[in-house]
Amino acid sequence: MRKLIIMVAVLLLFFATIFPKESKADLDLYSEAVILIDAKSGNVLFEKNSEQMMYPASITKIVTGIIAIEEGNLDDIVTISENARNQVGTRVYLLEGEKVPLLKLIQGLLINSGNDAGTAIAEYFNGSEKAFANRMTKFVKEKIGVHDTVFKNPHGLFDEEHVTTAKDMAKIAQYAMKNDQFREIVSTKEMDWVGEGWETTLYNHHRLLWDYEGTTGIKNGWVEQSGHTLVTSATRDGQELIVVTLNAPSAQNAYYDTMTLLDYGFFNFSTEKIASAGDVLTSEDGEKYNVLNDIWITTEEETMISYKVDDEGQFIVTNGKESDIILDSVELESSEQLTRGAISPIQEKENSKQTESNPTFSLVWIAIVLLSLFAAFLLLNFRLKEKRNKTKMDYSLRSLK
Repeated sequence: MRKLIIMVAVLLLFFATIFPKESKADLDLYSEAVILIDAKSGNVLFEKNSEQMMYPASITKIVTGIIAIEEGNLDDIVTISENARNQVGTRVYLLEGEKVPLLKLIQGLLINSGNDAGTAIAEYFNGSEKAFANRMTKFVKEKIGVHDTVFKNPHGLFDEEHVTTAKDMAKIAQYAMKNDQFREIVSTKEMDWVGEGWETTLYNHHRLLWDYEGTTGIKNGWVEQSGHTLVTSATRDGQELIVVTLNAPSAQNAYYDTMTLLDYGFFNFSTEKIASAGDVLTSEDGEKYNVLNDIWITTEEETMISYKVDDEGQFIVTNGKESDIILDSVELESSEQLTRGAISPIQEKENSKQTESNPTFSLVWIAIVLLSLFAAFLLLNFRLKEKRNKTKMDYSLRSLK
C-alpha cells in the first residue's frame, strides 16, 4: 500500500506540472535589450531596455528585403557592380558583371546574409548604398511608424550612426511578416544556389528554424560592436509571437533568450479578435465609428476584457489588470449618417479562456479522478483478498479440529 500511495503522489505531481508557467521574475536573460510582442495585436508582452539605441548588425537586412519585395520587380535582372563584388563580410560570392534576378538576390540576402547581395540591391534601386539607406530610414518611419531607427547601409556593417531599438525592430518584423513572399523566404531552411562564382546549398543562418517548434523566421546578425542580434517569429495554435534580442554575448545566449521568451509568451498569454473590420462602434458621446481593420488583443490567461471608444474617438481597452490602454493602430472612421443606438457604447467580451474550461486544469482533475478510482479499486481488491485469505484460514482451522 505504501508503494501505491507513493506512485499516486508522483503521478499527481507530474500532471500538475505538465504545463509549467514562468513569471517575469523567472526570466534570466543574457541580452542587453529584448522585447516580446504578439504579431497580430502588436501588444508588448515583455521588454527590457527596448527603447535603448543599439547597433542592429545584419537584422538590418529585414528592411532591405521587404523594400525590395514591395517596391521592386522580382523578375528584374540586376548587373553586379565591382563595388558589390568587393563587399566584405558574409557573401554569396557574386562576380562583377554577373546578371542575377532581383528575387535571387533577396534570397541570398535573407537566407545566407549576403552583404554583396545587399549592396547590389541598393545600387539597383538608388544607385548607391547611401541613397538607398536614406530610402530605408524614410520607409520605416513613414510606412511602419518607427522613429528611433536610422540606417546608413543596406547590410548592417558597423557605422556609429546606424542604429535602432528592440521595439522598432519588433514593429519592423511585424510589418514584414505580413508579406507572404517575405515570410516564404525567411522560413526557407535551405536552397540550391547556382551562381557564376559559387555553386552550393545555402542553409538559413537562423538555427531556431531547426531547433524550436513553430519558428517561421526571420534574421540573425553580428558585428563586434553590436554583439549578437536576433529577430525571431514563431507560431503555435494560431498565435504568432515576435522576439528581438540585441547585444547578446554569444549566438547561444541569443537563442536561449529567444526560446525563453517564446516559451513565456506561449504559456502565459492568449490572443483574440475583439472587433472586426466593418463593425460599427458607438463612442461615449454617441458618435458612430466604423472599424477599418481587425482589432486583436493579447492578455494573460483568464483575463476579463472590455473596450470602448472614448469621446475623442480613441479605442481604449481594459484587460482586468490595466486600464485605459489606447490602441494606436486601430483605424476608426466617423460615420455620422448611421442611426444612433444601434450598438451599445461599451462592448464587453470575456476572454474565451474564461468561459471555456481550462484544458490544463481539466487534465489535472481527470487524472486525479482516474487515479483515485484506480487507488480505490486496488484498495478494495486488497481488502477482498485479505477477507478471502481469512476465510480460508478459518476454514482450515475448523477442518483441523
